Amino acid sequence: MSLSFAVTWDYRCPFARNIHEHLLNGVAGGADGELRFAPFSLGQVHVAEGETDVWDEPDKDSGILALQAGVIVRDRFPEQFPAVHRALFAARHDEGLQLKDPEVVRTVLTTHGVDADEVFAAIDDGTALKQVRSEHEAVVASHSVWGVPTFISGDEAVFVRIMDRAPEGTDQQLSKDTIERLVKVLDGWPNLNEFKHTSIKR
Repeated sequence: MSLSFAVTWDYRCPFARNIHEHLLNGVAGGADGELRFAPFSLGQVHVAEGETDVWDEPDKDSGILALQAGVIVRDRFPEQFPAVHRALFAARHDEGLQLKDPEVVRTVLTTHGVDADEVFAAIDDGTALKQVRSEHEAVVASHSVWGVPTFISGDEAVFVRIMDRAPEGTDQQLSKDTIERLVKVLDGWPNLNEFKHTSIKR
């Protein structure tokens, strides 16, 4: 089944980590379709009325540096993006590192064969922030997106939480089935608004 959809991310969200591992697994397993990785700033969506936007004071936000790096790698180093994307999530959630630390981000980039100087040049001159802001504001305007991970397909958008992870090397078919199931519900059953277990049995 050929799918066309986008999924938002911010490296600080553990549920974004879970679903993006599945997405990366599915892509590695040859999933058919068109997937767009869409940056979304959790810092910006939590700015209170009257406070300064993240776009105007990015140095004060704990996640915007890594998000900018991820977008530049996605656009300029697409072959390295899957590894860098997975590693930035791991740095935050598996290693407990601070993604606002430039050295943490630089280490991830260089470890996976990306020119960190080029990425940071795009961050320093504002190119990366402009791109993140543009994509963030676009999905807010078009689909009223308010969090991550949100799946977007056509006119529909849904916030999704998947409990299981898909570390590198795990069952790619399971990941492909998981994503296909989600997008089929999104596209084919728009009347389903909320479906949430009352407890987690694990």
